Amino acid sequence: MGAMVRRPVAFIAALVLFAEAVGIVIVNVVLGTVVKNQDMSLAGTDPGVMSKGTWVLGGVSGLFLVLCGVLLLLAGVRDRAPGRVARIVLIGCAVVHGVLGALTVGLVGWPAFAFMMVVLGLIVLTLVAYGPAEEETATGAGPGQPTAPAPV
Repeated sequence: MGAMVRRPVAFIAALVLFAEAVGIVIVNVVLGTVVKNQDMSLAGTDPGVMSKGTWVLGGVSGLFLVLCGVLLLLAGVRDRAPGRVARIVLIGCAVVHGVLGALTVGLVGWPAFAFMMVVLGLIVLTLVAYGPAEEETATGAGPGQPTAPAPV
């Protein structure tokens, strides 16, 4: 896939992840506020702790999505493959979107599943479009291949 396609895909994926980060934070703030205002307990759990936990989860999830968006944005701006750590983070983000997509079918519905699969597709397409990191291609070694000839 050429640079004509991979850069826009990386930019679009980054924008979608930024928007998703805002949405996740808003949803968790609303849920945390509802739990706090209801003042109800779940199996004896303190409602204040549940509310604060929901807010923290929303903040951490939002920061993770922003990090993934920044990594995709940098890949698009530089027009280079993400590094090893960045690829691991993006693969983790793709896996989370796949698992959450499977869960959203029953809990939220098919439109939410479709959105999660579109985001998953954008992340995977960006990773595949840029191919292996430059360190691996510069040495001529692909994944699972030794970087130097084996001793005789």
